[in-house]
Amino acid sequence: MLILTKLKYGNTNTYLINSLLFDTDMFGTIAAFYKCLKHNNIQLHDIKYVLCSHYHPDHMGLVSELMKEGIKLLLLENQKDCIHFSDMIFGKQFGDKYTPINEKEAVIISAQESRSFLRNLGINGQIITTSSHSKDGIALILDDGQCFVGDLEPVEFIEGYENNDALKCDWENIRKLEPAIIYYGHANEKIGKDF
Repeated sequence: MLILTKLKYGNTNTYLINSLLFDTDMFGTIAAFYKCLKHNNIQLHDIKYVLCSHYHPDHMGLVSELMKEGIKLLLLENQKDCIHFSDMIFGKQFGDKYTPINEKEAVIISAQESRSFLRNLGINGQIITTSSHSKDGIALILDDGQCFVGDLEPVEFIEGYENNDALKCDWENIRKLEPAIIYYGHANEKIGKDF
């Protein structure tokens, strides 16, 4: 049975899907994260893996802290070169309070391997690459129609973006998997077939 919990403790929507945490918020929100877990009756040890939609500061800020607590980082191959994107930003803002992610401890899989990996977590679905917002972008699409896209621009904004061919391609790949509900990183969920 799939258990989905939306965790809102900062500016970014994060989701716990069984034992997989999808996205985190900024560095410095760990206390709010723990409070949110408690409010939702979730124990830290209930989280086995963290997967980020991309490595911008507001989606990966807690990863290194969570890894220190024993949570494993799940990386797609297209994300390997981007996990230190935010190091300089956090370093300037927080100094040595911020510890960069140790990528040597990450579990790295390909998009093709994602379905079997997720199945071991009780999740039926797959991870696909979505590079229009960020070259390391990914989306998690479940067989029951739930789709987690991070900062992928909503389909209705396609014409307003210069890279609209890439955005169109991302949405075409998502549509092929017949999503029923889209979970965004910063907007409310969108239900229906208009995406």
